[in-house]
Amino acid sequence: MKKNLYIIAVFVAIAACSVVAMAQDMIYRCGNEYLNDAGTALARGCKVLEGGNVTVVPGTHVNPLEKAVASPAAASVPARGVRRSAGVNSNPNPDAAAQRARDSDARSILLTELKTAEGRLADQQKQYNHGEPEKSELETRNSQRYQDRVNELRDGINRYMGDIAGLKRELARLPAAVSMPTQPAQ
Repeated sequence: MKKNLYIIAVFVAIAACSVVAMAQDMIYRCGNEYLNDAGTALARGCKVLEGGNVTVVPGTHVNPLEKAVASPAAASVPARGVRRSAGVNSNPNPDAAAQRARDSDARSILLTELKTAEGRLADQQKQYNHGEPEKSELETRNSQRYQDRVNELRDGINRYMGDIAGLKRELARLPAAVSMPTQPAQ
């Protein structure tokens, strides 16, 4: 009985190895493309990959026209089969008013966040009291707890100062606010 189990186990192991061996064809690399068809790969002059497995994650297919419009560098080089007229703007911007509105909304959101962060900073600085915040009854008995709170307040001040600096950088990146013409009252 044991002998039969041993023989079956050996056959299963041999079968598993042969399946794995059949699945490992030669893989060829042609630039950023991987092929397992030897005839096509040799005709294109691809190189054989040695050792290791290749995992290829399929990406999205980009239409050459969309790619040319998406990146300014690609827009200067016309795609194959696409003719560009020299006098026609290939990417008109009819939504300039919509973009100004989005910029205005972004500016108002950033200004609101900036005011909130400045208020929180002022509150933290008030509690911090130049490194000597008021001690609570519990902290008078436990100096380590007091020191931990002082460190937390200092870290909070540094964090809010960083937030404020980041918000100011973001505001500086936005186009200057354009005042909209006001309509006279009727």
